[in-house]
Amino acid sequence: MKNLLARVDALTIRPLSLVGVSGTRVLLGFVGFMFYASEYSDRRYMFGPAGVLSWDVFVQQIHESDTFSLYAVSNSTVWFEVVFHLGMLAALAVTFGVGGRPVLLIHWVFLWSIYQRQVTILDGGDNLAYVVIPMLLLTRCYSRFSFSTGLSRKIGLRLPEAIRATATPLHNLGVLSIAVQICLVYVTSGLYKVQGKLWQDGTALFYVMRVPEFTLPGVSEAIYNNDFLVFTGTYATVIFLVYFPLGILVPKLRPWAAVASIGFHVSIALFMGLTGFALTMVACDLIFLSRGISDALAWTTRFSSSLAARARAGLGWPEEDSASAPLTENAQ
Repeated sequence: MKNLLARVDALTIRPLSLVGVSGTRVLLGFVGFMFYASEYSDRRYMFGPAGVLSWDVFVQQIHESDTFSLYAVSNSTVWFEVVFHLGMLAALAVTFGVGGRPVLLIHWVFLWSIYQRQVTILDGGDNLAYVVIPMLLLTRCYSRFSFSTGLSRKIGLRLPEAIRATATPLHNLGVLSIAVQICLVYVTSGLYKVQGKLWQDGTALFYVMRVPEFTLPGVSEAIYNNDFLVFTGTYATVIFLVYFPLGILVPKLRPWAAVASIGFHVSIALFMGLTGFALTMVACDLIFLSRGISDALAWTTRFSSSLAARARAGLGWPEEDSASAPLTENAQ
């Protein structure tokens, strides 16, 4: 009981997965930006008021589904261009960590708007982004990999102590919410597949990889023509999806489960072309790899410093400290 209370108390003091959740923000912003960039040349045809889906039909769909989209405000081409490019800039700002949570919220609004404008080209990653980005708003996802202006810190110092005390618990709540959401996605998908006859008899991968939209020429054929690869891939997929949450619950297995998940979704991106969905899932998996990412970044920094020192020594250049001393004296 004491151990349980100690763990609960720790959740109010120590923020979880700062590096991981910051990586999640970066990758989700990148996925949004790439969606805009990939459709940029055809933006008017795909999303414009005179595009493949007429503006009147689109507005009717918005009203029927009782949702919203900034693209439904006006059928002006100028309005469309402004909204599209602002959304693109917001996604880029989130990727580079500019603007903090307000810009992340703006990015979510623009992303929702453009996804609602053309739902036929989505690959499933949009549904996860809808849910995860509001959870990210609770977290300190700008604590790493971002350009800080110091404004948020100044505002935070002016807030009452009682409100500032909720920052860490809310951050941890957001991280745990994302973790639970990912586990639900895996378990639901796995249990749904278990009920299918093709997944039960080990042949589902054969039919999936023969769908024209999900075919990688020259590679898909080699896989679905090999009985062993089809059988192994089908059952491995179901087992992984169903038991992923168990791997996450065990601390020693957690990083391995996350790495396996990343490999699984990279394969989906390569073989099936569902890049947006795969990268969105990978972004969420990063919260389980916060320590590994931190260690990798620290090792990279040390290795880069070592290489730089050797290069300076080989060229006969002075060390940075000794070189900077005269400059400091002259500045004074």
